[in-house]
Amino acid sequence: MTTDQDLTMDGQSAAAVFAAKGIDVTTTKDRGVIKVVKHQGLNGERPMIGDRVTVHYTGKLLTGEKFDCSRDRKEALCFNVGKGQVLKAWDIGVLSMQMGEVCSFLCKPEYAYGFNGNPEKIPPNSLVVFEMELLMFEGEILTDDSGIVRRIKVKGDGYTNPNDGSRVEVHLEGRCGGRLFDCRDVSFIVGEAEDKGVPLGVDRAMDKMQKGECCSLYLKPKYGFGREGKPEYKIGPDSDIIYEVTLKSFERAKETWEMDLPEKLDLAAGVKHKGNQYFKGGLYYQAVIQYQRIISWLEMECGFGIEQQKRIQSFLLTAHLNLALCFLRIKDFSQAVDNCNKVIELDKSNEKALYRRGEARLLRNEFPMAMEDFQQVLRVNPANRAAHGQLLLCQTKIKEHHERDKKTYANMFQKFAERDTKIGKTKRRRDESARSGMNGELGNKRRRRSQDCPS
Repeated sequence: MTTDQDLTMDGQSAAAVFAAKGIDVTTTKDRGVIKVVKHQGLNGERPMIGDRVTVHYTGKLLTGEKFDCSRDRKEALCFNVGKGQVLKAWDIGVLSMQMGEVCSFLCKPEYAYGFNGNPEKIPPNSLVVFEMELLMFEGEILTDDSGIVRRIKVKGDGYTNPNDGSRVEVHLEGRCGGRLFDCRDVSFIVGEAEDKGVPLGVDRAMDKMQKGECCSLYLKPKYGFGREGKPEYKIGPDSDIIYEVTLKSFERAKETWEMDLPEKLDLAAGVKHKGNQYFKGGLYYQAVIQYQRIISWLEMECGFGIEQQKRIQSFLLTAHLNLALCFLRIKDFSQAVDNCNKVIELDKSNEKALYRRGEARLLRNEFPMAMEDFQQVLRVNPANRAAHGQLLLCQTKIKEHHERDKKTYANMFQKFAERDTKIGKTKRRRDESARSGMNGELGNKRRRRSQDCPS
């Protein structure tokens, strides 16, 4: 690790060091970012565009004056490299580094703080020097559960991405344990990749990609081939897989604001049918995508006339009910409750919504609330035998819960009583010992007094 003293130099000596030892790391080779390695990193791969990197840095003017330092704050900096979240010089420079490497970058104004500089810190049109240490890097996490991680090998062009319903042309190479099992060019509709045997994780990454981009997608089983695996590819259950994906071209689907209401209603019927197909095939995540498309199209629509209003409400009720059922199957009970609530807002006495919300609450161990839902179901339809059964189950669960509580409290009270008894015994022994000591001392005092008195 280099020290601050290593960076303390006047403008001429700094320029001389970088001119003699530096490497131009810009793509245009305009010497906008010159790098000098001070401590070699670990041999291995370097960060890719979009990777989450963690760095320590010190920024100085050519005079040696320090204007910023992450170590002074005792807090490393994290950012997604190559995404424009930091100075252009950093995006370029960090992509050239290896894990553990320490280096210095001489940066021209156009790659750092520009013509205006930074008030009170960087004079206008200044060259600056950054010493950086790359502490770690990892792929870009695309999902909340870290099930899809992307590493961009070749950056794409433009600023648009495919959306749900887009038709995409891609080249795929799938690997498991280093073995190539899938290599092909394929065209599919985003949201319906399963129809072409393309994993969910590839489908869900499409809206982050640009034309011409080539990336590696690291997929957990949920986004790959799941618990069943893929026998035709000789992939076992619960296997992690990697897909290298090149987006060759795409044609975006219309956005919500680009469609009129009759067009949305016509499309909703086909999307609902596709969602039902996926649900029946046990492809619940794929079904969720379809039902959510319907909601995104229609939830803000009011319609003209009673017929249109009825159609909108019918599609929304069905989409939310089906989503609740999907979320019950994939054990996302909070989402199931949320979708049932949306239905009940539209239709207070909806039997299916009340029942499915009761199911979700029962599985969340919210027994009284679940019981209330099933009672409401029976008020709507007294002949609902399933609700009768669930009501009995709720009563049993509540009774079991109370029994467990009684045992728990009984054990607690027993322990408290035993502790109090033990404390009482200890206290009595201390009191008896103290009294004995006091009696002995009193006897001694009396004997001393009798000896002092005249006989």
